[in-house]
Amino acid sequence: MAQINFGGTVENVVTREEFPLAKAQEILQNETVAIIGYGVQGPGQALNQRDNDVNVIVGQRKNSKSWDKAVADGFVPGETLFEIEEALQKGTIICYLLSDAAQIELWPTVKKHLTPGKALYFSHGFGITFNEQTGIVPPDGVDVFLVAPKGSGTSLRRMFLQGRGLNSSYAIFKDATGRAKERVIALGIAVGSGYLFETDFRKEVFSDLTGERGTLMGAIQGIFAAQYQVLRDNGHSPSEAFNETVEELTQSLMPLVAENGMDWMYANCSTTAQRGALDWWKRFRDATQPVFAELYKSVASGKESQRSIDSNSQPDYREKLEVELKELRESELWQAGKAVRSLRPENQKTEALASETRN
Repeated sequence: MAQINFGGTVENVVTREEFPLAKAQEILQNETVAIIGYGVQGPGQALNQRDNDVNVIVGQRKNSKSWDKAVADGFVPGETLFEIEEALQKGTIICYLLSDAAQIELWPTVKKHLTPGKALYFSHGFGITFNEQTGIVPPDGVDVFLVAPKGSGTSLRRMFLQGRGLNSSYAIFKDATGRAKERVIALGIAVGSGYLFETDFRKEVFSDLTGERGTLMGAIQGIFAAQYQVLRDNGHSPSEAFNETVEELTQSLMPLVAENGMDWMYANCSTTAQRGALDWWKRFRDATQPVFAELYKSVASGKESQRSIDSNSQPDYREKLEVELKELRESELWQAGKAVRSLRPENQKTEALASETRN
């Protein structure tokens, strides 16, 4: 393991230099990795492992959209694509990548196929951490671990195809075989991780639920909506409000932060922008930190997990979700965003080519 200094704290991480793909392939050469679920994380992880010459199969309900997607992605029914229970039987490592609600529903079926020596792999600590709510308690004799890519399955796949890696955490809940660590790290490399950092199931799910509700999705949408509305209330056009709120951030500034850090970005913008950002960032921190503290407390208490289970298990969940997404989609903020995106040069070029093809 490499030791890296993260802001004064030294952590152990696993890099692809010290744990190359060839080593991962050697460890996994006698394994059959069964991807159960082909929705959010499933496609990226399955395709990356397949391209890395890991023996991977997919378990999915037949005659579903996800089954058809797996076929379109080159998985062959009866060879590398099976009904879920058959894949569970064949797999020596079960990658349990269904939604949290679906994991609860399918757990009795999965459990009966977890014979000694197999491994149960997650990409989220939810089911194990909140097992009093989920009922997911693995049997004895089975390795239990996770690799949690820090991004969507789509991003994992895109970055893999670009020759890059998406950083992932890993954790071991149970080492029944004595091989859990080499198995989990090999899988982390095989799915396309940039580097791997160690955590535990509890910390993974607490940080994940906080991040999703916070800066990754919930808080950023709230901040976008607030600034956009203030600009509109003060007479700015939708185009100007959107560009100053979202487009400049995502297309110009965040790539610079990703490459070099916030301090570098501050140092390479106008002095007026520097002064304003330095004067105001602590006020935003102080205003939002109590909200984040409340959020973390809600996650740690199990309130957020129970709400997710209760909501996502309802038979009309999809219909209610569409109503909420429609509110976002049809808001002026994101209608303006749709128009702005269509004006990006690369999208105009694509549309022009499509027009030529139609004609």
